[in-house]
Amino acid sequence: MPSTIIITGSSRGIGAATALLAARRGWSVGVNFASNREAADAVVASIRAEGGRAVAVQADNSRREEVERLFEHVTEELGPVGALVNNAGVPGQISRVEQLSEETLRRTLEVNVIGAFLCAQAFLRRASIRHGGSGGAIVNVSSMASRSGSPGELVHYAAAKAALETFNYGLAAEVAQEGIRVNAVSLGLFATDIHATAGDAERLQRYAARMPMGRPGQPLEAAQAIVWLLSEEASYITGAVLPVAGGR
Repeated sequence: MPSTIIITGSSRGIGAATALLAARRGWSVGVNFASNREAADAVVASIRAEGGRAVAVQADNSRREEVERLFEHVTEELGPVGALVNNAGVPGQISRVEQLSEETLRRTLEVNVIGAFLCAQAFLRRASIRHGGSGGAIVNVSSMASRSGSPGELVHYAAAKAALETFNYGLAAEVAQEGIRVNAVSLGLFATDIHATAGDAERLQRYAARMPMGRPGQPLEAAQAIVWLLSEEASYITGAVLPVAGGR
């Protein structure tokens, strides 16, 4: 089954771990990044060092023309795209709702929601059997915050992820007979730099002790769930949201 996969936001963290694991499972990998070319090039170099195929492509997933360029470039370099991981996401700054800036709100929704729509559209136009493609799979990366609402911290991020999960359910049903499976992972507390990016570098350690397993997840643990959902082992699964959250 493995062919070519695009993983948005894959220069670091969970996206990078997914890119490396997918390559080890036989996928050719389009490593998408927004601004950190050095990190993306390092992921590509690691994949190639292990005998895999990969290319790094800068693109803002919330801009249609850049998404189209991403898909075209990856297809030219690596072949037809058979899988998409909508991993790119921004948490915005930790804030109560009444103090949230319009800029933060708009950017959070643009990347986490609009970006997923635009990338899915580009993928479907190429992969759906309705459009002459060979089928494929999408995995959307969500968060357990969609259930808790993350009050007092990241309500805007939680709301964006809740929208992503509704998108996941609807799109899965819409394209189920077009050779496309659509699933999501809902991630709990993970050891990435998202907490520092949101403005609270101590958040990871503060919340870790509250987790049923007593620790945060590692990026590879998320990647394993994502790559499994893309595989033939998950061939009869679509429209699912898989919690990967250490029992939360």
